Amino acid sequence: MEETNLNQTIRCIVKLGGAAITCKNELEKINEENLDTVSSHLRQAMNLGSCSKQVMGMDWSKRDGVSDISSSLCDFGDQCQFNVDFSRFVVVHGAGSFGHFQASKSGVHKGGLNQPLVKAGFVATRISVTTLNLEIVRALAREGIPSIGMSPYSCGWSTSERNVASADLLGVAKAIDSGFIPVLHGDAVLDDRLGCTILSGDVIIRHLAEHLRPAYVVFLTDVSGVYDRPPTDPNAVLLREIAVDEDGKWSVVKPTPQSMNKQVEITVAAHDTTGGMVTKISEAAMIAKLGIDVYIVKAATSHSLRALRGELRHDIPDDWLGTVIRFSR
Repeated sequence: MEETNLNQTIRCIVKLGGAAITCKNELEKINEENLDTVSSHLRQAMNLGSCSKQVMGMDWSKRDGVSDISSSLCDFGDQCQFNVDFSRFVVVHGAGSFGHFQASKSGVHKGGLNQPLVKAGFVATRISVTTLNLEIVRALAREGIPSIGMSPYSCGWSTSERNVASADLLGVAKAIDSGFIPVLHGDAVLDDRLGCTILSGDVIIRHLAEHLRPAYVVFLTDVSGVYDRPPTDPNAVLLREIAVDEDGKWSVVKPTPQSMNKQVEITVAAHDTTGGMVTKISEAAMIAKLGIDVYIVKAATSHSLRALRGELRHDIPDDWLGTVIRFSR
C-alpha cells in the first residue's frame, strides 16, 4: 500500500448516498433537485471565504437539453473575483439506481470473471457507475468546485476476498494537495481470489479515513439517520448518538435504550450488492474507532449543511436531526 504524505490535513470526507442522489426505483435516473442542492451545500461548506463571490462554473461542455455552454472564458474578466479558497474535502458517492442492477443481475459481486455473463456484467456495471460519476463531477463543477473524478478500478484499487488489497492513495493525496476535490465512487474491481467483486463507497470511505485522517466524516442519505428499525415503521426511533468502544462494539447513547448494544433492525434493497445500511453502520463504527466523528444525516437539508460545515464537532443541538457516531473515550 502506498504511503500518503499530505501537505496539510483534510477537513472532511463526504459520502453521497446513492439513494439520496438518484431515484432508486427508476433505473439510472438522477435526483436532479437533490444533487443540485447537495452540490450547493458542499460549495458553502468548503468555501473558506465570503459566499458572495461570483461562482466560476467549471463545466464548459454541452449538456443534453441545454443549447449553450454555461460558462465561457470571455465571461471571466477580472479573475480575482473568482479566487475562492476551498477547504480540503474528499467526496465518495454510491451508485443508487446506477450499477447495482447490472451487478446483481450478472453476479459481479460474487466473482467468477471466467463466466461470460459476469464479464459482460463487469463492463456494464462500470459503464453505469462511471456515467453517474461524470454527472456528479459536472454538478459540483457547475458550483465552482474543482472536482476530479477518480474511478477506483482505473486508479488501481483492487481487493482480496472483498477486502482492499491495493489503493492509489498517493494519487488522491496529490489531487488534494494540488487544490482539487477528488470524487471517488463504488466500483467493480478485480479481486485476486474471486476474480472480481464490487468495492462499495462505504468501504472506500473507511479506507480513506484510516490513511488520510479527516477531522470528520459525513454520510448523506435519504433518511434522517440511523433508526432502531426500518424508518418506514411508524414506531421507528431515530438513534441520535451511538458510541463505539475499543473493540469496535457500539451502543446507543441517545435516546437511552432499555438495553445497551441494541441491534438495529435493517432491511436491504434486493438489488443492493453492497450491504446497504448494514455496511454503512459497520464502516462508520470502524471510522469512529479511529477517533473521527461520523455524522449520518438526510441529504439536501439544513441538518446536512450544518454537518458539512463542521458545526456539530462538540455538542449536538437538540434541534439537529441525524445520527452521530463517536469513539467512547
